[in-house]
Parts: sequence; C-alpha cells; structure tokens
Amino acid sequence: MAGKPPASDPVQDAPEVGAPQHSAVGVPAITHALRISQQQMGVRRTALTLLRVNQKSGFDCPGCAWPEGEQRHTAEFCENGAKAVAEEATLRRVTPEFFAAHPVADLADRSGYWLGQQGRLTHPMYLAEGAEHYEPVSWEHAFDILGDELTALASPDEAVFYTSGRTSNEAAFLFQLFAREFGTNNLPDCSNMCHESSGSALTETLGVGKGSVLLEDLYKADLIIVAGQNPGTNHPRMLTALEKAKAGGARIISVNPLPEAGLERFKNPQTPRGLAGGGTALTDLFLQVRIGGDQALFRALCRRILETEGAVDQEFIDAHTHGFEEFAAAARGADPEETLRATGLRQEEIDAALEMVLASRRTIVCWAMGLTQHKHAVPTIREVVNFLLLRGDIGRPGAGVCPVRGHSNVQGDRTMGIFERPAPAFLDALEKEFGFAPPREHGYDAVRAIRALRDGDAKVFFAMGGNFVSATPDTNVTEAAVRRARLTVHVSTKLNRSHAVTGARALILPTLGRTERDVQGGAEQFVTVEDSMGMVHASRGRLAPAGPQLLSETAIVARMARRVLGAQSRTPWEEFARDYGTIRDRIARVIPGFEDFNAKVARPGGFTLPHAPRDSRSFPTSTGKANFTAAPVEYPHVPEGRLLLQTLRSHDQYNTTIYGLDDRYRGIRNGRRVVLIHPEDAQEHGFADGTYADLVSEWTDGSERRAPGFRVVHYPTARGCAAAYYPETNVLVPLDHTADTSNTPASKSVVIRLERPQEDGAAAEG
Repeated sequence: MAGKPPASDPVQDAPEVGAPQHSAVGVPAITHALRISQQQMGVRRTALTLLRVNQKSGFDCPGCAWPEGEQRHTAEFCENGAKAVAEEATLRRVTPEFFAAHPVADLADRSGYWLGQQGRLTHPMYLAEGAEHYEPVSWEHAFDILGDELTALASPDEAVFYTSGRTSNEAAFLFQLFAREFGTNNLPDCSNMCHESSGSALTETLGVGKGSVLLEDLYKADLIIVAGQNPGTNHPRMLTALEKAKAGGARIISVNPLPEAGLERFKNPQTPRGLAGGGTALTDLFLQVRIGGDQALFRALCRRILETEGAVDQEFIDAHTHGFEEFAAAARGADPEETLRATGLRQEEIDAALEMVLASRRTIVCWAMGLTQHKHAVPTIREVVNFLLLRGDIGRPGAGVCPVRGHSNVQGDRTMGIFERPAPAFLDALEKEFGFAPPREHGYDAVRAIRALRDGDAKVFFAMGGNFVSATPDTNVTEAAVRRARLTVHVSTKLNRSHAVTGARALILPTLGRTERDVQGGAEQFVTVEDSMGMVHASRGRLAPAGPQLLSETAIVARMARRVLGAQSRTPWEEFARDYGTIRDRIARVIPGFEDFNAKVARPGGFTLPHAPRDSRSFPTSTGKANFTAAPVEYPHVPEGRLLLQTLRSHDQYNTTIYGLDDRYRGIRNGRRVVLIHPEDAQEHGFADGTYADLVSEWTDGSERRAPGFRVVHYPTARGCAAAYYPETNVLVPLDHTADTSNTPASKSVVIRLERPQEDGAAAEG
C-alpha cells in the first residue's frame, strides 16, 4: 500500500552476491523504478508526477544535473530520477506523533535507509537542550530561537551557513545575501566535497570554473573520454547522449578502476532495440587505471602527442595559450616506466588510446568524482586541460571539458554566490545593489567548518538541505564536532542522520519539494535551476504540499532574515518572499549573464549562460590566455600489504540518500557492507570470497580509523585497489586528507588494511 513505511530497521549482515552485469538499464530499470514509485506514491500519483519530470513546463528532477535537449521524451527521467521523485512525492508522512514515539537516541541508532523511508516532514520541530524528543513548534517560535542564538554570537563568523545542491537559484541568492548582510562568508556547500577541484583547476587554466561543452557538442565529437565516472548509476540519462554520439560516429574511451556496466552496453528503454535486450556497446577502449593514476595517463598521452609530427595545434597554442614551453619540457620528461607503475596499464593499451586521440579532430573529456577526490586532484584536472589544449580542443564545437556535476542545482548555487571565497567583483556588485558592505574575509569551506565546530570557533550550524554529517569525511570527528554546536538547524524535506546528530539544541524546518506547488502572495511561483552545462531553466511543481505547515526555502530565508536583521535591513525581504520575480530582477543586476533574467527564463527550455572560452576562445585568466601547467606527476604510493580504497555509490542510492539495499549492476543484493577487491589481492591478504573483514585506514600521523564487518567480494577491480560504499566508509577518510588547493576530501584514495573482525560475525547494516 502506498504511504506505508517499513516498520522496523532491517539488519543486513549477509549481503547476497552474484556476478556483475555487463549492461545497464533495459526492462529491469523500468520495472524497478515503477515498483518503487508505486510503493511511495500510488499508481495515479506516479503517472501524474513522472510525466512532468524534466519537461519544459514541469519541474526539474531533484536528482542529477544532467541537461535536457531541445526535444524531450515523454518519459524524460531515469531510474534513479524516478526514485528521487518518488521519495519527495511520497504519501508517507513524518508527523509530530512520529517524533513523540521515537527519541533522538533511537533515531541515531537507525540506518540512513530506514530514516529516509519514513516519509516527508510536516511540522517545524524543536529539540530543547537536554530533551530526548523533538517537539512541534510554531514557525514564529522557531525563528525566535534561531534569531536569539544568531544575535547572541560574539561574531557573525561563529555561524556557518551550509547549502546542498537542490536549493533553487532564488533561494540560494537570498541565502548568501542574508549571510553576507549578517556579516560572514561562511558559506560552505556540497561543491566543497565534490567538484571544487574541477572549479579550482578550470578557473586557473581557462578562466571559468565550469565545463565548456553543451549537450549538442557530444553529438559532434569524434572522441569522448569518460574518466572517473559511472554514468549508469550516477547520471543514467548521460547514457542516452553517449548512445546518440556513437550513432554519429564518436568513439568512447572509458578510464576507471572498475568496469561499469553502463559504459559496457546500454539498453535504452526508450527504443525497441533497448527493450528487446540488444542495446548499444558504448566503450571502444576500457583503460582499467589504478586509483589515482589518471594524471600520469594524461601526461603520457601529452608526451606522445608532442612526439608525433603534426599532432600539436601550434596555431591555437601560439594565439591562445600561455606557458607551453615549460609544460612541454615537463611532458617530454615523463618517465614511461613510471607511467606504467602509476596507471597499472600495459604499454599497448596506452598506444591504443593514443591512436584514437590522434584520429580525433574533436575530443571531449568527461569526468566526475574519480578525478576530483584525490590529494593531487587539481593537478590531474589541469593535465586534462593540457591534453585538450595541445590539440586545440577548447572553444570549438564537439570538443572541450565536461565535468559532470552531481546534484541538480549545485552549479547554480555557486553561480548565485554560495561560495566561501567570493570574487571581489561579485561583492562589489552586491554592495552597489543592496547598499551594505559585504565582508571581504574568506569564510569556511566544508572541511574548515568541521574544524571550526570541533574547535569551538563556530557555534551555530544552519543547513539549507542536505545531510551534512553523512556527506562529510571522518564521521566520528564530524559528528563530535557538530554535537559541540549550540544550535543546529536543518531545512529539509525528509529525515536523515543529520537530524539525529545535533547541537545542544536543534531545529528541523520542513520545506516544499520540487514537485510541489508554491503559492506566495496569492500567486503561483516558480524557481530556476542551472544544469551541469550552464543552461538555466524554470521549475514548476504541481502537487499539493505534503502539509499545510510547509514553507518554501525562499520564504524560510526571508522570514529568518527579517527576524535576525531587523528593521535596519533595507533589503525588501517580504517582497522577495511574495514574488520570486523580484529576486530574479536583482540577480539580473548583480550576476553577469542573467541580464533580463525574467524574460529569458520565460522562454520554454530557458537560456544558456555565456562561457568565454567556449563562445569566443577568450580566457579570463590572470594571463589573459589559456594556461598550460607543468605540475610534477603524482599518484598514491601504497605500502606493502595495504590497499587503496575508493568510496563510491551503490546503484540504489543518490549521494547519501539510500533508496534500497541492492547494487544491481555489481551483483550485490540485500546489503551495503561489502568491500570489492581483486581476487588475487584478496587471496594475498588471506581473505576468501564471502569472508568478513574490518577495514582500517592508516593516516600519516599514525592514527587509525575502523569500519567493521564488511563482506569481502572478489571483484574485477584494478590490482591493489578496493571499493566500498559511502557513507558507511566515510569514517575511514581522515578530515585532513584533502586535495591540494581545493581542500576537497580525498575520498577516492584512502590507504587501508584488512583485519579479521574484532568480534565474531558481521556487523549490522548501518
């Protein structure tokens, strides 16, 4: 029956393991998506809701940020998108009676899966200091609690304002405006934990911290390199684009420590061939690189391009780039033997990749967390840029950089000013428009915010969406840090672990979801989002809100701002809450590319933001040109008897949201505490397939972190490498293990050892 959550938290101590699959999607994806949707929403609501996902007059999927084309399919969603929509549009409800029945200590013992399955939050809830239960509270009282705490701080910098990627452009703009008028740049966001490395590298080398390609470019490319990314699970609609690119003659190289079913063969459920089970083989060459070996691979390709007569686009380099000679000297000096050690590849595999590169006139490189979450992530992405600059593959159709963002508006939130290190020009525009002096000192990113909470330098933590304690590294350290806060506040649609790990006091503020109608000032409102390729479009929900007490994110920010800032604020917060068009008018005057915002976004499908390298081959860098870089090649060095662990998602999850306990494409069912290891590595370490191990991470200061009770799964990973799901393994990632420059947690390269479980039997699923 739709609307009924699981009554108990199942213990999963014996995952079932079968053979990994070699194709993705097809009929099973449709069946699974519809089953979950009907369980959560019922049949009629499922049909009404899913047919509006990603349509020009509908709402933007709350899942990934993959763009939509001009022509939309009737079912413009993927399996995981359907799951995300179903959990937001669910008929299940978390009422005050639920909190009365479940003390916070009980919620803290539950799994993230169980918490998420309970349904939508319906009332503002308050946890008083020393209390065991959340209790309902009026919105007025909630804002008084928050206002009293914020205004009592010794400094605005004792507050942290975190943003998740689902926040709309309008709400994000108001959120950063409030924080800066309050007096702080402490605006960490989920970008700090994922594509911060991409933004850092691309801003330095190209002058714009975003991708340079549009969806149509994929269809014009001769070669697409997909590195450190699993589209079949994380961005399934990308598979449709890759299939179309293949039909147009493109070839695809996949670079990954794990074979991924979606990149092997795609069974498009929207085509007769896909439904019949044939599908399309996507990958032409699979390079099973060792974890962290990507920089060495691209450096080797650069060296070989330089050695090949006529392969370098010298005209482009002379006209548009800086630093070529220094880079070329470093690339020519790359050691072929070191390349093989770093990558784990055979020379003939690199030769085959080079042949495909040289045959291509238009090359795109796509990447995700497999490149961004390493200590040397920023140099790695700079090397990707070097590789493309050599061939002139920036600023022409069918070529360029394509960082594939995760959450649906994570890129838009950054565009709106959610950034702890804002550009002076942005602050100048904000000051001119709103008449106050924004703070200029840089604030805390996500990792520094945890340190500030740990050290007592931050006392109030406010999260606009997300699941901060589960998304961040070093779980035990993070949770202890959050518990030191005087007040934690979460604007949320559903329960998650962050509601159970609180400061001395805590507030849960329930908000509207993307699927829901937003009526303000007697008129229906819409919001806007920016996809992974810089397209901005409207999102309009149509469902009735999950409860009468819900406020929109925009209304929550506006009411908080008026309560905290008082009459001295000249910002028209009430007007912004009544009419989102007035927010867009202000955005248009502050942020370049949004001129005539309301008129542009009224067009079906929205508009494309300008991108100087793509549009005119101009590069707003410190040199005025695209910058080659010559960083030394780095890769993880793993001590004897140890493995290098990458954390990753299962197919039944999106970020920290767990939809189920299966990872269908990898052959895992009914459990999440598994560690994937090459059979020869597992045997060398003395662990047969199906035995259990504790995972122990080792850090440079001699400290150790333990994740107990993982089933060992013999799996075709790269040698010396292992993989396991987060958030269960975030406990193994040291807080100080971060990428140089970007400070992104290096969750893809954690040195671990395997130990026999400290207690008999496997740990309970948590």
